[in-house]
Amino acid sequence: MADPDLSEFEQLDELAELRKLLGATQDKLRRANAKTADLIEAVYKGARDASLYLGNPPAVPKPAADKRTKRAEVALLHLSDWQIGKVTTSYNTVVARDRLRRLGEKVARLTEIERADHPVRECHVLLGGDMVEGTAIFPGQAHLVDSNLFEQTFQARSAIVELIRHLLTVFETVHVWEEPGNHGRLGRKGDYAVEDNQDIMVYRLARDQLENEKRLVWNETQGWHSIVSVGNYRVLFVHGDEIRSFGGQTPAFGITRKVNAWATGVVEPFNDCYMGHWHQPLVLPIAHGRGRTFVNPSIESDNTYAQEFVGASGTPGQRLNFIDPEKGRVTTERVVWLDS
Repeated sequence: MADPDLSEFEQLDELAELRKLLGATQDKLRRANAKTADLIEAVYKGARDASLYLGNPPAVPKPAADKRTKRAEVALLHLSDWQIGKVTTSYNTVVARDRLRRLGEKVARLTEIERADHPVRECHVLLGGDMVEGTAIFPGQAHLVDSNLFEQTFQARSAIVELIRHLLTVFETVHVWEEPGNHGRLGRKGDYAVEDNQDIMVYRLARDQLENEKRLVWNETQGWHSIVSVGNYRVLFVHGDEIRSFGGQTPAFGITRKVNAWATGVVEPFNDCYMGHWHQPLVLPIAHGRGRTFVNPSIESDNTYAQEFVGASGTPGQRLNFIDPEKGRVTTERVVWLDS
């Protein structure tokens, strides 16, 4: 008698075995995700509990109202790439905090210059990400920092709270917008969900501590980009790591090409684009001729990676523009330099 054909039964056995393996893999993934979620929640809860223990500061007194009827303009302050915790020959957490206090003072003085001609009652603050350095997003990073991730979180939170409270003494209303950066991610790229980001934790902790400020309007992260509205002026707000670099250089052409693509209707209509990440103060035109891309510098200095690989070194600073909200355009653009 010929041997019976058992291939159909063998296929069924293989299918059952595959289903068994798939089930086991899915079970492991569920446990891993639950463990990650518990870890993130524990980190945030610990930081929040510490904040509650310290208590929230009293509300900042409102500055004198500017009752002039002349058309007002609005300040727009782009904050990004603080890299708090990073250590170089001229930069560390103490230097970062000192430079940010200097930034607050210069913003106040520059605003008074604008006010000599017209009212400036509001300020929109763009928190653009990479507020902390991180500790494990690339090999050897743990040897280039002066504090662990928990301490970096509190230093960045405290710096944001201090600066915004200062701005509330200068402006009648402050609006905050937020985007996370790549240095805020936990671990190497892909280790955790994109939403599990230390920048977002820092923003949440700062917002919680400022909950008594009734003149503060806080807008949470909208995703990989936000549309910031200042009257008729609309900003595409991103971190900047959406553009991939090439050859170790700041990719001006790549930035322009990507922003031009976004401007074709890929995202909601916008006038200008603001991004950080590249640590260089660039202004690049958008092809339709009605807007520009503003790239923010960093507050750090003497970055050996940038010197060796990129062949560039930046002067610490942040960008401060003034906006005509009725005409929907920038009237004054400045880089506030923070080197001593």
